[in-house]
Amino acid sequence: MTATASATASDAAPAAAHYRFFALEVLRTRRLGHSFLRVTFGGDRLAEFRSGGYDQSVSLFLPVGDREHTELPSTDEDTWFAAWRAMPEEERPVMRSYTVREQRRTEAGTDEVDVDFVLHGDTSPASRWAGRAVTGRRIMAIGPAVAENKSVRFQRPEGSETVLMYADETALPAAGAILDRLPAGTRVKAWFEVPHADDRLGLHTLADADITWIVREKGADAAARTGRVLDALRAAELPASGTPYAWLAGEAGTIRAVRRHLVQERSIDRRAVRFTGYWRLGASEEQLLAEAYAGTAPSEDPTADL
Repeated sequence: MTATASATASDAAPAAAHYRFFALEVLRTRRLGHSFLRVTFGGDRLAEFRSGGYDQSVSLFLPVGDREHTELPSTDEDTWFAAWRAMPEEERPVMRSYTVREQRRTEAGTDEVDVDFVLHGDTSPASRWAGRAVTGRRIMAIGPAVAENKSVRFQRPEGSETVLMYADETALPAAGAILDRLPAGTRVKAWFEVPHADDRLGLHTLADADITWIVREKGADAAARTGRVLDALRAAELPASGTPYAWLAGEAGTIRAVRRHLVQERSIDRRAVRFTGYWRLGASEEQLLAEAYAGTAPSEDPTADL
């Protein structure tokens, strides 16, 4: 996930069996477009990091205020969450979920992890931190200890020949990571919504991918924004053969509308539509986190009501 993305209920307190703490250090940064910054992390224990690829998420603890590094009172699997929540607000690192854009072993035998952030000034703690990230800064993270973990939401069924995708800028890193791993011959129809023309990133894939870029109109309200996305989908001709699998991620209201379109207007089995609201217009990240902690976040069950 990216800078405006908040943790969902399944990410709020990651399962100890699937995750462990990692100390990450910024190795370098690279601007990818108007809105995107890639931060490359290293760390002594990254050889134990087991990314499952696709839309694998990692929970980052970002320092508040002018603090350069993350410090947590506990990294014990049984006590860390309560200890972190009990920290004074002015000292408590901000926890946000992001996509592992890529994990790799270098020629020198060290391990690196890339995370792409959406930059929008100082309007969120994550964007503020990423905009000031320099080599040597350290944060704590909870990352995957096993490749088969619940934070990989892209679970394409066997026999599915066609992949449909929608992502806004917060989910574009996840979409790019999915495209990286899809095998040759996979048919993909994708719609990617971004705020600026130069956010249309070059995405590598061996799949047979037809990508439509939707550049958001500046100042568009929620209805106009969602309407423009739906217009693009309705104008598209979907592959005529093959069982489709749909992966949708981004702003929650738009995701609901796209899911409804695919199920009701395109007659796609709702069980074949994976949808995740990374953020919600009109709601702060803290509000969404509070819903996650309280267990009141909207369901991502494929059989949930439209």
